[in-house]
This record gives sequence, structure tokens and C-alpha cells, in this order.
Amino acid sequence: QVQLVESGGGLVQAGGSLRLSCAASGRTFSRYALGWFRQAPGKEREFVAAISWSGISTAYADSVKGRFTISRDDAKNTMYLHMNSLNPEDTAVYYCAARRSPLGSTVAITTGEYTDWGQGTQVTVSS
Repeated sequence: QVQLVESGGGLVQAGGSLRLSCAASGRTFSRYALGWFRQAPGKEREFVAAISWSGISTAYADSVKGRFTISRDDAKNTMYLHMNSLNPEDTAVYYCAARRSPLGSTVAITTGEYTDWGQGTQVTVSS
């Protein structure tokens, strides 16, 4: 099991940028596929972005494609989500997630595929 802690959330104006971080402890996540999800008030948790443990493969929700970039630095046991051109619809609590993965190229895009979750960080985009 790996413990995950998100940081970097906050209040930003529409059109602005933020970088979220997800730091892992407990064990290295070099063989973990990783993902970002978000949950807005009254809505279900939804997929945002994912990256394979090799870093070769990534996936994005259509709503963030071209604006968000997921990356990982296994030497620092940290994953990032770079968010640009933010709009009010991006307002949500953002969660990072991890799962052990046998294949370096596999990404996971559903909540049920992940075994470890962080507590979330709030992102609020004002219009």
C-alpha cells in the first residue's frame, strides 16, 4: 500500500494555471500506474488524467485534453498535474490515485481500478 498526499490546490481566476502535486510515501510507486480524478459538489468522481508506471502512456478526459498535462518523477516519488486555461467548470476536489500495474504501458481510467487514494485538494476557479 502507498500513502498519497495531494497539494497545490487553491483559488485561481479563469484562464489561470495551477500545478497539483501528489507525493507518495510508504513505498516507492515506480511500479504503480497513477491517475487524477476530481469531484465537484453534487457530482460523481470523474476521471481527469492517467499515466502508466513507465510514463510511456497517458490518457486524458476530453474536457481537459490540451489544457492539462500529467507527469511523474519517480526519483521524487511525486506525480504532477499541470493545469492551464482553467475555467469555472474545473472547480472540484482533485484526488490522486495509484495501483500496482504489471505492465509498464497500462493506464487506468476508472475509479474501481485504483487501490490507493489521497485525501484530495480543492481547486476553485473564479469567473
